[in-house]
Amino acid sequence: MATYLGTHGSKIQNYTTDPDNPNTGEVWYNETANTLKFEYPNTTTAGSWRTSYSVNTPRRDLAGSGAGTPTATIIFGGYTASPLPAANVTLTESFNGSAWTEVNDLNAASSESAGSGTATAAIVFGGSGTPPPTANTETWNGTNWTEVNNLNTARQGLASSGAAPNTATLAFGGGPTPSPTGVTETWNGTNWTEVNDLNTSRTYISGIGATNTAAIAFAGYNGSAYVGKTELWNGTNWTEVNDMTRPAQYGLAAESGSSTAGLACGGYSPGVSANTELWNGTNWAEQNNMVTARGYSTGCGTTSATLVSAGYIPSGNVAAVEEWTGAGAAVGAWATGGTLNTARDQVFGGAGTQTAALLAGGSPPPAGATVTESYNGSNWTEVNDLNTGRRALGMSGATNTASLAFGGYAPPGDLAVTENWNGTNWTEVNDLTTARSFLSGFGTNTASIAFGGESSGASFETKTESWNGTNWTEVNDMNTARRNAGGNGIATSGLAYSGQISPGASTDTESWNGTNWTEVNNLNAGRIGLVGVGSAGNTAALAIGGETTPGADQASTEEWNGVSWAEVADLSTARAYLGGAGTYTAGIVMGGNTGTVSAATEEWSGSSTTTKTISTD
Repeated sequence: MATYLGTHGSKIQNYTTDPDNPNTGEVWYNETANTLKFEYPNTTTAGSWRTSYSVNTPRRDLAGSGAGTPTATIIFGGYTASPLPAANVTLTESFNGSAWTEVNDLNAASSESAGSGTATAAIVFGGSGTPPPTANTETWNGTNWTEVNNLNTARQGLASSGAAPNTATLAFGGGPTPSPTGVTETWNGTNWTEVNDLNTSRTYISGIGATNTAAIAFAGYNGSAYVGKTELWNGTNWTEVNDMTRPAQYGLAAESGSSTAGLACGGYSPGVSANTELWNGTNWAEQNNMVTARGYSTGCGTTSATLVSAGYIPSGNVAAVEEWTGAGAAVGAWATGGTLNTARDQVFGGAGTQTAALLAGGSPPPAGATVTESYNGSNWTEVNDLNTGRRALGMSGATNTASLAFGGYAPPGDLAVTENWNGTNWTEVNDLTTARSFLSGFGTNTASIAFGGESSGASFETKTESWNGTNWTEVNDMNTARRNAGGNGIATSGLAYSGQISPGASTDTESWNGTNWTEVNNLNAGRIGLVGVGSAGNTAALAIGGETTPGADQASTEEWNGVSWAEVADLSTARAYLGGAGTYTAGIVMGGNTGTVSAATEEWSGSSTTTKTISTD
């Protein structure tokens, strides 16, 4: 008989109390409580959509490599409309996870085609030609499209087993409208062969499958009505199975790894829909809606990671792309860390990592504090003070042994003072070009960016300054003047988000490329006096805390994935005007104002666990 030791290579440990920091998957026996316990990862119970990188050309009725992934796929063909010429197109775009690039075109323009395969080996067939419907078939080798043998039946609005390879796919259904067909053809890499028809002929149909021997067909228009019927293909015949949850649907995007696990989204039901349904091999179940309702888009991926591109909304074609993350994704969480020795707010940043952080200055006293504290992952220790006490200053630095503090406020006004920390002492270096307070920054003590803030006691700033280790130089301004903003990054790649504008809180996010600021997708909720932590660049961040209006402290945390913001787990304690350091997977926040000035520290983990108990009584 198998034993735990034999299976896992260790014995179950006995404890009188639970271990302090159990590892994920660890199992132990609590002798005092007479319980068996194990540490289980926290994961999401439902999938969700968020905005991804837009395609270059807005279009509808396009096709794509259904077996592609959210980091490697192609889209092709489709129909463009005003302000572009109204026409079927040959355009092909390739996605690498962070940008869409135009690559070599199809040989023949078409829309309402079907496609399958991967980013480097795809196939497209059928569609609306110039018109009429076409039987044209082309294959993609990662560089070029090549015309190959045609379908036996020309048609548009057909579907495929989208995740199948370009050597073994299935074509079924289609039109022209209003005379839909149930014709099914199988592709062996060279020729199309007609096989048994669908039970219900329809056009604007959708399909899912990983081969030409196992697929599902669903939704569409049967010539007189829109249907939610689903049929299962076993390599020989189609069999009717359970319908979709919504009875009248067509023009959906579909993604799947197999005929037993699929995702369908968007389409018409009967208006443009954001509906999402998950297929488990037996039934459809409604999921969280898309961000933007749309039809005639294309999708790729699996039920756990999907990309849906372009499509149509009532105002016209769109270039928007959305990414689906299925249930089971890791859930981040905040946990209590070591308490500051000196409670304070108005620190607007920090330096270092979750296990080696630095915080300097802040308020009170009214003149601003000189106190500096260093964190080792467990405790804060007072170290040598700033030379100039101040609050509302900016900080940057990758470690707690090399940091920069700049600007801030101390009576009678705003400061330009900059100090460099070498792990032991602060040394005054060259000033900012513009004295200001409530500013933000990111970078290292040899290459930093300072941005925004308030000068002359009233004027909100767009000014940006770059530090080269010796001097500050004014560079290109932000697009939106603000103070008390969040930010993270390095001198050549960073983000600025939210903060105070006149008269309230901004949701604006701007991306810095080393030369210019560019407006990107907004935060979900504007906040003043928040703090940001993130990556060494502009592709990953957390926007934490802040207040929406004076005194309305927030616990909100939002995560940036390089394209859009999504809400994640809240702070344990709502607060504003706090400090922060670390990364988007291992961050730390400290101090701030919760109604009173705080000394509390919280640590963020991009994944979290729960202790599960099994009674042995």
